[in-house]
Amino acid sequence: MVHHDEITAAALRIAPHIRRTPVAMLEGLGLDYPIAVKLEHMQHTGSFKARGAFNTLLSQPVPAAGVVAASGGNHGAAVAYAATSLGHAAHIFVPEFAGKSKIDLIRSTGAKLSVLPGTYAEALAAAQAHEAATGAMQIHAYDAPGTVAGQGTVMAEWEAQGLEADTVLIAVGGGGLIGGAMAWLAGRRKLVAVEPRLAPTLHNALAEGPETTVEVSGVAANALGARKIGRICYDLATAHNITSVLVEDDAITRAQTLLWQRARILVEPAGAAALAALVSGAYTPAIGEKVAVLLCGGNIAPDPLASASH
Repeated sequence: MVHHDEITAAALRIAPHIRRTPVAMLEGLGLDYPIAVKLEHMQHTGSFKARGAFNTLLSQPVPAAGVVAASGGNHGAAVAYAATSLGHAAHIFVPEFAGKSKIDLIRSTGAKLSVLPGTYAEALAAAQAHEAATGAMQIHAYDAPGTVAGQGTVMAEWEAQGLEADTVLIAVGGGGLIGGAMAWLAGRRKLVAVEPRLAPTLHNALAEGPETTVEVSGVAANALGARKIGRICYDLATAHNITSVLVEDDAITRAQTLLWQRARILVEPAGAAALAALVSGAYTPAIGEKVAVLLCGGNIAPDPLASASH
């Protein structure tokens, strides 16, 4: 388990290295109520992942061989950015389906990158083999205390910014982000875990047990495509009896479009997944219930302005 004090320590540790991302109230998204949002897609490298990466690197010695990570894209970019910022070598392994935008983002950090056929599982196996061969430090994408504590700083920061919501909706891949939120809140607010129906990792694990694996696909698979939920997240979710809902791919893309057309907020599918639960009715708030949505990732593919940077 990860505890409140570990997140408080992580927040102090990483403060000089991460952005304090903005918050806002949004109306006009086709809902009958306003929603609070945190724009965490504006974090370094376009997702919350930089928090966990910096916390891990700053809380323990880094070997001469540097660090290694497997990722669907966002975690790899964050580890690469954090490691190179702190002067460490980094080798990132990603599957081809990470997509050109995320692969180019990782390359831009100067880290070494290996792009492999297959899924995240194959990238993780390659990263683990590299770790064994070189002594590099593995930074797990979601199931390590340092990662989860770092991600928990999102919720700590949001509360410090005056969050008034009764309920917070968070997209789930491997569970690092919502695990950190659960550890920080400890049941003080309702959390709703939102997953694509084509990647129901936590949802199925809550029904069938922590060793459950799922096949993953769909529009958000390169960010929410873990085949097995992290044990830290699973233990916290069962302890807090978390609410879990599934959303269809078309609801995710509709939420993504609404954010752009109505609020000029551009996020990747994973970043819109939590909102999709509201716009599709997968989660319907009670009358008077104040809701908040975490916009967790902005690495949209293809990059709409990629040609302008050349």
